[in-house]
Amino acid sequence: MKLPPLLSEHPRPVQFLLAIFVPAVYGAVTGYFLGVSESVYLILSVIGVVGAVGAGLDHVGARAGAARGVIAGSVFGAAILIAHEIHGTEAEAHLPEPAIVLVVVTTVLAVAFAALGGWLRERAEDKREAVAGAGPRPS
Repeated sequence: MKLPPLLSEHPRPVQFLLAIFVPAVYGAVTGYFLGVSESVYLILSVIGVVGAVGAGLDHVGARAGAARGVIAGSVFGAAILIAHEIHGTEAEAHLPEPAIVLVVVTTVLAVAFAALGGWLRERAEDKREAVAGAGPRPS
């Protein structure tokens, strides 16, 4: 399995794009659909949160993945609420009361899924190192 480059291997602008901009834009699109269609909103929300596994793969270890999840999940959740407020329509899906709790929910879920991604990356790299280190045995 070919792993994506680590986030730290990218230039700063690309790091910003991947860690902040992408979750913000995706959250804004999801927030727009909150006022349009409950099913589309829910599908986009699930894809966004599960997408945190991919974000976690940019890091080695569950702890580093979880840290990425804090950032991505909070930006994603906040962007949902901001875009929905700007759109100005009634929510088609149920929002927690107060709505800011949504940011907590998206953050907690993103932390869990991104930690999983970081753990999977660490496991894959450990396997790769074990295979690389396992040359022919001396007789």
